[in-house]
Amino acid sequence: MIRKYRELTRLEMEQVDKEETIILIPVGALEQHGNQAPLGTDDIIAEAMVEYLGKALEEAGEADFPLLAFPVIPVGLSTEHKHFCGSVTLKPDTYYHLLYDISESLYRHGFKKLAFLVCHGGNQPIIQVLSRELRSDLGMSPFILSSGAFGHPDVKATVSEGNIYDFHGGEMETSMVMAVDESLVKLETAEAGIPTAFVGNQTLKTGGSVTIGWVSEDWKTADGKPIGIGGDPSGATAEKGRIILETSAKELVPGLLEIRDWKA
Repeated sequence: MIRKYRELTRLEMEQVDKEETIILIPVGALEQHGNQAPLGTDDIIAEAMVEYLGKALEEAGEADFPLLAFPVIPVGLSTEHKHFCGSVTLKPDTYYHLLYDISESLYRHGFKKLAFLVCHGGNQPIIQVLSRELRSDLGMSPFILSSGAFGHPDVKATVSEGNIYDFHGGEMETSMVMAVDESLVKLETAEAGIPTAFVGNQTLKTGGSVTIGWVSEDWKTADGKPIGIGGDPSGATAEKGRIILETSAKELVPGLLEIRDWKA
């Protein structure tokens, strides 16, 4: 089991080996995930990933791995979702300074290694900039981990046949929430979304060499209603979610071992 930052007393924290310990900072978001999945989907996945990572490390013979889990940062950069009800976003500079100040506080107490567990893709650009600034300004070693191994064959195999646009709020993310608590998902309300403005394009896509800063309104239902999710989540199951969470956690273990051995 991974120790949690907030559960340590001041005296226990003073005894933590600051040189060796990696502070894992899960960064989530509070934003729409379609009709069927909760607003806190990314935070729920972030919390679950900490638990699954602990199990994966134990299975790898690393039960005493020097990892200390910081509380999930529950709100992030969700500009692309802000026009959908319930979504909450920080401004880019606010989010940057929030994470910088947290990191600087940890540095003040002697920690040198941070690992940001990114559970919302919209947070990634700010964290990439932040990681370079923390190295340059403070000499820290900030690493970036992806919470989902969505390109792994075992994970891709969980997506229903024909669900070619699975993405934000889609089958995979919905399944991950169901693996934690099925009662939070309302599959009977699910609708599928496709990036209609990009369908048929050879080059201009939602990602790749030629793109645009897409927003949730770009993802629509078959009848043209903005739905803000990618793909059809109706095939989501808790078992698929467990496969995704377990596989994603196991895929992070080799990287964590190399982070442990990293010498700045």
